[in-house]
Amino acid sequence: MQPQCNLIIDSCCDLPFEVVNRPGVELLEFTYIDSEGAHSDDLYQSITAHDFFQRMRDGEEPSTSQLSIPVLQDAFQRAIDSGIPTVFLCFSSALSGSYDVAVMVRDQLVEENPDAELYVVDTKLASVAEAPLVYEAIRQRDKGLTAKEMVAWAEEARYFVDALFMVEDLEALRRGGRIPSTIAYAGGKLDVKPLLTIDAEGKLTLTGVARGRKKGLKQLADYYLKRRDVNEPSSQVIIGDADCPKDVERLRELIRKGHEGALFLESSIGPVIGSHVGPGMIAVVFWGSDKREGLSVADRIARRVKGAE
Repeated sequence: MQPQCNLIIDSCCDLPFEVVNRPGVELLEFTYIDSEGAHSDDLYQSITAHDFFQRMRDGEEPSTSQLSIPVLQDAFQRAIDSGIPTVFLCFSSALSGSYDVAVMVRDQLVEENPDAELYVVDTKLASVAEAPLVYEAIRQRDKGLTAKEMVAWAEEARYFVDALFMVEDLEALRRGGRIPSTIAYAGGKLDVKPLLTIDAEGKLTLTGVARGRKKGLKQLADYYLKRRDVNEPSSQVIIGDADCPKDVERLRELIRKGHEGALFLESSIGPVIGSHVGPGMIAVVFWGSDKREGLSVADRIARRVKGAE
């Protein structure tokens, strides 16, 4: 079946390059900056995950920048010139300004090209939590979804991606402004392994702590086993890591003991996300229940007032 739309994705989905290197799928590369200058996050085509994170272990403190206006203009203009309706699945607006810039650029170009079908979707996800949405979007595109159908699908599906992350410490996230300094300070003093998730608004949220990595891996496995869809005999599990392969193997074993039908896809945390989480991060990601169900009554009212539901 001939695809009825094209996709634009960004490198913060942290999928393997070979998964997204498909006709009709354009990858926009975020930038990270270290002591040697600016580099493109090309999903580890020009540097290995081990080498990147080893440099952080050796003292490198890379910073990142959002997608630039020229990069977005060029990509969107190519999409318009192709004549094929296109959807951009963008990194969470709660963690980057790229979504707002993308909407601004899209609006300008569509005003100049009123017949163009070009859409921008805030995935409200990041890193390996964004991965299953992008992975499945490519599959649904290949099955024939139109651009408008893809937008509707993605704006609903984003709430059903469940994820739990464990990081070595919170310093890199604090340095990048992703969490408050008070939380990072408390985590450091307690000498624990922080556990985080991405909430329905696309924000990083501290959900708990683990006393050591071994217990943390057990908590990650238990999180999946308790929250997975028990009606699915086999389900896809994405394990993302920041250069900790032994922990990946251990987590896989723990999950398989509780669910023999788990299907694993592994992914390395990319340089842009890696700059903020540091080496040693590990995550379990899967399709789960609707995250909006966990909102408080007050938050649900606020979302309805804003027209978000």
